[in-house]
Amino acid sequence: MRHRIGAALTGLAVAGTALLATAGTAGSHGYTDSPISRQRLCADGTVADCGEIRWEPQSVEGPKGFPAAGPADGRICAGGNSRFAQLDDPRGGAWPTTRLSSGQNHTFRWRFTAPHATTDFTYYITRDGWNPGRPLTRAALDAQPFLTVPYHGQRPPGTLSHSGTLPSKTGRHLILAVWTIADTPNAFYACSDVHF
Repeated sequence: MRHRIGAALTGLAVAGTALLATAGTAGSHGYTDSPISRQRLCADGTVADCGEIRWEPQSVEGPKGFPAAGPADGRICAGGNSRFAQLDDPRGGAWPTTRLSSGQNHTFRWRFTAPHATTDFTYYITRDGWNPGRPLTRAALDAQPFLTVPYHGQRPPGTLSHSGTLPSKTGRHLILAVWTIADTPNAFYACSDVHF
């Protein structure tokens, strides 16, 4: 009897280790933490009721080609992934914001758990007069990104920072960061609520 219990426990331990090994990396990739993204706010517990994104802030992956392609309007912050729909919920415009200075230089920072060959990083911002109480749409964004950082197929390190000039804005806005992967059909999306 003791031998059977020991064998069963060993089998469970092996199965559990295999499950953890595959679950931790299957959807692992990257997110922004400067300015802090919605997924990071969920992961660190600043924002509650986030669902699965709390354990997978790096997994907001969706089709690339934004803005011509990519996630549908209203599903952009979650990368079109229904598992992370809480990121698209505007929460009445009450997501915590990062304070930024209009027209100033800012250092954007990404954290990666599985770096990929990268085409570029692009940053969009909402138009003046956008409604923070509604899910993000393409029409709510300025037509052109305010910053594009080419990466020429390289793989980024565990943490990557790059600087750019913020647009001239006032009040509450949302920055959409898009990390476009060179060797897959996907990109990663991160929405950061900011206040100028």
